[in-house]
Amino acid sequence: MMTHRWRWIPNALTFLRIVMIAPFAAALMAKEYRIALAIFFIAAATDAFDGFLARHFDWRTRLGAIADPLADKALLISAYLMLTLTGVLPPWLLWLVVGRDILIVCGGLAFHYYVGRFDLQPSIPGKLNTLIQILVALAIIILLADLPMQPWVIEAGILVVAVSALFSGAHYIVVWSLRAWRVKSQ
Repeated sequence: MMTHRWRWIPNALTFLRIVMIAPFAAALMAKEYRIALAIFFIAAATDAFDGFLARHFDWRTRLGAIADPLADKALLISAYLMLTLTGVLPPWLLWLVVGRDILIVCGGLAFHYYVGRFDLQPSIPGKLNTLIQILVALAIIILLADLPMQPWVIEAGILVVAVSALFSGAHYIVVWSLRAWRVKSQ
């Protein structure tokens, strides 16, 4: 079929997003917030487009299933890291955001090796947490770029991200602990 020769496009867009992480982080570090914002929007557009292509034409691949969420997570973590290093966000928030992700990965590995097959599907609280982190980072970068945004977004954003990270992290722990307990008690 003709469309199969284009199956590589979603993965290429994912890798383009990975390549954008370094210039995005550099722009944030240099306090070139409008450039960072432009890169962020290009990355978001490529994410939406590669997802559309993968679903619409069934161009899904195992590589894409792994690389796409990792690219998204790396871009998001780089935003929080650079905003922390430049003093915009408190270090404890970065530790909370990254710690939650490490906890989920370690919990998934422990489940896989000690309990059974592990296919981590993002939960509703996990997806909501990611959306909140994206929107807060975006709102803060918009504010720092001197574009229309309320100054309270930084303090409110810190609070909302912290609560969301704690809640979604606890949710993963409870859900996967119950699954492990059920499997082990059979």
